[in-house]
Amino acid sequence: MKTAILVLLAIGIVVYSLDTIEPRYPPGILIPEEPNQQLTNGTRAWKMGQYQVTALAAYEIRARVLHTESYWLDHGADLSPIDLAVGWGRMSDQSIVDQLEFWQGQRWYRYWPRKSKFPLSADDMNSHSANMHMIPANDGVKRSLKSVMAGNLVEMDGYLVQVDGPDGFTWRSSLSRTDTGAGACELFRVEKLTIH
Repeated sequence: MKTAILVLLAIGIVVYSLDTIEPRYPPGILIPEEPNQQLTNGTRAWKMGQYQVTALAAYEIRARVLHTESYWLDHGADLSPIDLAVGWGRMSDQSIVDQLEFWQGQRWYRYWPRKSKFPLSADDMNSHSANMHMIPANDGVKRSLKSVMAGNLVEMDGYLVQVDGPDGFTWRSSLSRTDTGAGACELFRVEKLTIH
C-alpha cells in the first residue's frame, strides 16, 4: 500500500512538472510587430457585474508570455482574475529572456538580470514589455486565460478600458507603451485569445 502511494505521488509530480515546463525557442525575435492600438473615444461600453467598463482603445497584440499571476482577494479580482506580463520585439527573444528573472505581485511587474547587468537598455525593456490586467469578456476567454503559462505565444484582441465601480472605484488603462510606475499597466478586456 505504501509503495502504491509513493508510485502515484511520483507519477503526479512527473505529470505536474511536464505540464508546467516553460516552452523554449531558438534565439531570435519571435514577435517582431508592435501592438496595434486605435482610440475609440468611449463609444463602446459594457456592464460587467457591479462595474461599468468603457472602451478607451481597440487593442490587438501578439506577444510572448513572460510571467502570469492570478488574483483572488484584491479589489478588482472578480473582474480581472489574472495578470499577464508579456513581451514583444527583443523582449520575445529567448536569448534575452534567458538573461532575466520575472516577478509579479500586488498588480506590479518586475524584472532583473540573472547576472551582473541587463541585456537591454531600460528604455528597450520598458517599451517592449507590459504588465496587463486581463478582463475576460466571457467564460471561454476566462478558461483560456487561466491555461496560459510563461513561454506561450499568444494573440489577443479586445479593448483597453476604464472601469468604474461602487464607492468611487476607478481603474484606468495606460494608453502608452513607454510609461512606467503606478498607472502604467494595461487594463485589457480580452474578447479573443489564441495560444500558440
